[in-house]
Amino acid sequence: MAAGGGAGLTDAVRSDETSLRYAGWRVVLACFLIALFLFGFGLYGHAVYLVELQRLNGWPAALISGASTLSFLLANISATFTNELVARLGVRRLVLLGIAALAASTTLLARASSVWQLYAAFMLMSLAWIGMGTVVIAAVVSLWFVRRRGLAISLAFTGASSGGVVVTPLLVLLVERLGFPAAMLTATAVMVAVLVPVAVAWIGPPPTGQAPRSSAPSGISRAKLMRSLAFWTISIPFALALLAQIGFIVHQIALLEPKIGRASAGFAVSVMTFMAIAGRVGLGMVVDRFNPRHVTAASLVSQAAALLTILQTENLPIVLAACAVFGFSVGNLITLPPLIIHREFSAASFVVVMGLSIAISGAVGALGPGLVGVVHGWSGGYDAALTLCIALELIAAAVVIVRTSPE
Repeated sequence: MAAGGGAGLTDAVRSDETSLRYAGWRVVLACFLIALFLFGFGLYGHAVYLVELQRLNGWPAALISGASTLSFLLANISATFTNELVARLGVRRLVLLGIAALAASTTLLARASSVWQLYAAFMLMSLAWIGMGTVVIAAVVSLWFVRRRGLAISLAFTGASSGGVVVTPLLVLLVERLGFPAAMLTATAVMVAVLVPVAVAWIGPPPTGQAPRSSAPSGISRAKLMRSLAFWTISIPFALALLAQIGFIVHQIALLEPKIGRASAGFAVSVMTFMAIAGRVGLGMVVDRFNPRHVTAASLVSQAAALLTILQTENLPIVLAACAVFGFSVGNLITLPPLIIHREFSAASFVVVMGLSIAISGAVGALGPGLVGVVHGWSGGYDAALTLCIALELIAAAVVIVRTSPE
């Protein structure tokens, strides 16, 4: 009888999301590392590639940034079909293919000496976003968690912000010591050595009997989804918010330099990045207790207030505080959508809804830097662009709190 009780206790621990011994937390660590390398190489690393490829090959910035833009657009469009890929390949195999695509991309970038190699490398990078991106990470973590899902997803996505803190400085250091080609190959070898064993060992669904309890699944077609008010009250606000957020982030130094100087503007970026990490972890600790739509609206209003403050002042401490407030919600714009989707759509519909929503919001958000640049050029300054970003944030906040019925 004692033995049977011990086995029962062990099973309870294995399926208890609040226990540190619960296997789902190893999955969260795996997803953290996947996000760290993907965002480090696939987003923050672009600044390194731009400088070094210009120096090595004499390519204009527009040519290189055009390849980056193509990569992001292809990744966002392809996210629509993540559900089919997961169903056909399974999450572990899809993640491993994503790692292979990212390794091939960075290896080709290290050796790129012609334009076709440059564009081929960034197209491979778009495939990495499909296999390792936010849709897959959210889907994998969601298989293991219900009651602590918000915290688990927040911690996994903290790897995205950490990519800029870890991978980019590492690349810069390696480039200084080894040169760009050797630096890229070395960093790629480290990534493969870390991620392949982690993905093989920890990525996948829970064993039978250890999965957390959730409601019975029922799928949804994309045609029905496109007619769903619930879907559009998720996709539209996050698209508008990303449009404003990405536009501000890309132009942040140029916008702040006339107000507080270049050195302080660079420090403001660091403050914002640090607060993005702190905000994601901090919100993750409590978000499961609240309605994620209300949390989203509050986050967007806080960002609008921060931008309004920046618009109206040149006082250094106030500007830095406003950047900190803005940064607190930056990372949560990729954490909150899966939490809303899980509340309003069935488990079987999650990847379909998340994939299509990310495709829409990501494609719209990618236009942010260009939109802010156009408004700046038209108006002769950043005041009109900031005003537009504030309006987009407030409209998004108003739309996201619209009450809808679940699927």
